[in-house]
Parts: sequence; C-alpha cells; structure tokens
Amino acid sequence: MPEKKTMWDERYDTDDFVYGREPNAFLAGVSGMIPAGDVLCLAEGEGRNAVFLARQGHRVVAVDSSAVGLAKATRLAQESGVRIETVTADLADFAIEPGRWDAIVSIFCHVPPTVRKALHWGVVQGLRAGGLFVLEGYTPAQLKLGTGGPPSAELMMTLVELREELEGLEFLQAREMERDVVEGRLHTGRGAVVQIVARK
Repeated sequence: MPEKKTMWDERYDTDDFVYGREPNAFLAGVSGMIPAGDVLCLAEGEGRNAVFLARQGHRVVAVDSSAVGLAKATRLAQESGVRIETVTADLADFAIEPGRWDAIVSIFCHVPPTVRKALHWGVVQGLRAGGLFVLEGYTPAQLKLGTGGPPSAELMMTLVELREELEGLEFLQAREMERDVVEGRLHTGRGAVVQIVARK
C-alpha cells in the first residue's frame, strides 16, 4: 500500500514553491559567517536554503519529513546546477551525527517542545569546534500577526528557551524582533521572529 500523504506532502504537492525559491533573508544575510564545509539543513522542505548554500560551495544535506518537498528540493538543485543530498526523516527520530557538521541551519523548523529540546541537544553535539548554528523561528507573538507559522504557541520558541536548549554554544547574534517576511505565498507579512547565530 502507498504511504499516506502527510500534511506537509499535501502542502508541497503543487507546481509552485509555497515558500518561494529564494533563501530565507536572515540566512542569506549571515551566510558569509558560515564556515566552508558540511552543512545540515533541518526541516528543509522544498530546498530553497539548501540550494542557496550549495551555490555558495557548501556540501549540503537537507532533512525533511516530506518526500514530496525533498523531491522539489532535488529538482531546484538540478535547475540551479548544484547537488544536495536529501534525507527523508521525522526529526523526532533523526540522529544528528556528533562532531560531523561545520554548520547546522534551522529555518522555521517548528516541532513540539520535547522534540525541539532533543533536536537542539543534538545540534550542540553535532557541530564541529568552530561550527555555526543559524536559526530563525517564530515566537508566540506571531499568533497575533497570523502571517504564517504553526497554529499553536507551544510549537513556537523564545530566546530564553533557546539559550537554555543550546547551552554550550557561544551566541554571536541573538534577538527577538518583528520583520517583514516575504517568502512564498505562505509566509508573507509582518512576522514575530527569533534569530540566532551561535558558535561551538
């Protein structure tokens, strides 16, 4: 029997790229800080950030629970003349290999708190010395703005929580703010976000 389509499979099962083809603006802005080498992109969806990083010369592995999204990521990479590796996996079950990554990227990766805490512990372990973690996510204040993101505050994150979950990393940039997020048709408008660049 074919596997049942997930909500994400259904969301990505369209010709257009629902979050656009261009990289996340925060990631693009800090990309010059990312050490050359192996980069892991969490909850990468349709591949816009992974392809951008591959075009910068990084070796990129994109992880997502949606095979439909990752198929589009592979297509986008081919169209862009770069190669990315994709892994279809639920982040609740995905083990980040210790000491493996020069950078790990988490852009709008919203999972339940227990999964997020375990995932972030894995991020700290997974980075090489000098490796960088780049994150942008929605804070609970996003619920009032209603311009994208999950429907529940518990799936969002705060800077206080992230400082605790990422203990062991040095925070180079860390802020909560509002900014205009224009990334495809599902992320358009004012957004309440938390942004982090942290180094091991």
